[in-house]
Amino acid sequence: MALWHPAPSPFGFRELWCQELHSLSELAKLRARLRSTLTGSSTVVHPEREHWSERLVLVADELTSNALRHGGAPVATALSRTGGQWLLAVSDSSTEVPPTPAQGRDPSLGGFGLYLIADLSARHGWFRERGTKTVWAVIEADD
Repeated sequence: MALWHPAPSPFGFRELWCQELHSLSELAKLRARLRSTLTGSSTVVHPEREHWSERLVLVADELTSNALRHGGAPVATALSRTGGQWLLAVSDSSTEVPPTPAQGRDPSLGGFGLYLIADLSARHGWFRERGTKTVWAVIEADD
């Protein structure tokens, strides 16, 4: 079982950018911006070489869509880096409800994104600070 424990954001990362989103329809722009930052192209050009970057895009999509659905807009998604590690941090204003993986639910009903994020990331956690909740994950680049 993938557990989501409260934990501060890891130190030593330098923020590259932060994007505010107001609706699920903006996720495509977020994915394109991530791909451009990671590979230089807003679309997948070399699928055989871009598996770690697409893992990061998937994690960002899951974290951000969860925040928009359950935390409410606006949501801020920040990308930071140190060496070969990338930090995604997604903040919303719903401080009452921590990230809670689905339990005892029919898999066809969804709700298993937090398990997926835990499996795809090197580290993950969440914290509350000044009226916001931030959920974060660290993805390691393969190259």
